[in-house]
Amino acid sequence: MARIDCNHIRHAYGPHPKSDKDYALKEVHHAFEDGGAYALLGPSGCGKTTLLNIISGLLYPSHGELLFDGKDVTNLSTQERNIAQVFQFPVIYDTMTVYDNLAFPLRNRGVPEPDVDRKVRETLEMTGLADMAKRKARGLTADQKQKISLGRGLVRSDVNAILFDEPLTVIDPHMKWVLRSQLKQLHRRFGFTMVYVTHDQTEALTFAENVVVMYEGEIVQIGSPAELFERPKHTFVGYFIGSPGMNVMPVAVEGRSARLGSQTIELPGAPRAGITGAIELGIRPEYIRLGASGMPVSIRKVEDIGRHKVVRASFEGRDIAAIIGEDEDIPADPKIAFDPAGINIYADSWRVEMGG
Repeated sequence: MARIDCNHIRHAYGPHPKSDKDYALKEVHHAFEDGGAYALLGPSGCGKTTLLNIISGLLYPSHGELLFDGKDVTNLSTQERNIAQVFQFPVIYDTMTVYDNLAFPLRNRGVPEPDVDRKVRETLEMTGLADMAKRKARGLTADQKQKISLGRGLVRSDVNAILFDEPLTVIDPHMKWVLRSQLKQLHRRFGFTMVYVTHDQTEALTFAENVVVMYEGEIVQIGSPAELFERPKHTFVGYFIGSPGMNVMPVAVEGRSARLGSQTIELPGAPRAGITGAIELGIRPEYIRLGASGMPVSIRKVEDIGRHKVVRASFEGRDIAAIIGEDEDIPADPKIAFDPAGINIYADSWRVEMGG
């Protein structure tokens, strides 16, 4: 496996890009550490698959360089990079057995047959496919075919990284959970470098040690699931991660307080002096307390989703969401309070540090 360095990577699909708007990737400067498990998370069109295809060699970047363990591979072919890629729709041979599908990449490289047999049997055990080694691939389920696709990457000893492009999209919900768990176990056991593209926050947050959030061709935050939840660096991260996402509202800030309409909200600290631009307050629904004291709200809807309720309300003319316990009652004259520990302040969509 390898460390992957993306050094000032930019990419445009058109021939003569003139501005940032012409680039699918505006600029990516990031290292994927050897043995790390990463997720590229973002909506359709944010650039995540473009970046994955540049790493694999299916695309060459318009600008920048790509290094594997310090070696420049920017202009090398996919075959020369020794990358294994698992796609949304498995690329396997339906007329071959499971065993022969796994053996194919080794035989294609001239690996001696005793070594082929040893590696294939190891991979069959590793992926839970040993009991169906002699079965033809055409009769298998979608999740079993994805295991074969994964196994074709794991069976090779020369692979620098395993790249996943929306691999669980066509898998049923229960099997998604099973396969994600197996991928995590394989990563912990063998330390493969894995990069996993998805638009599904659940997949990203449960699979990866570090999640790379992309928005409009840029990386807006890299961090652990806890960091992305507690301290979103960009309002998009707050909105995209969480269900419901973070509440974001325009405010005027002075010292350790923020003003929204007729209400004054206590902040956990004073933002740095001289912040300019569009100032917003962000708070997740989990940090809003509903009770008989605080700031008045008008309840519009209550969604009971099992372990808790999502309360949709109007606050100073703006929609807001709060999460309360399943057994909590809503007062006749409801009010809300913001937990200062959950408040973030943003200037032009980027988080502002606050002092004590």
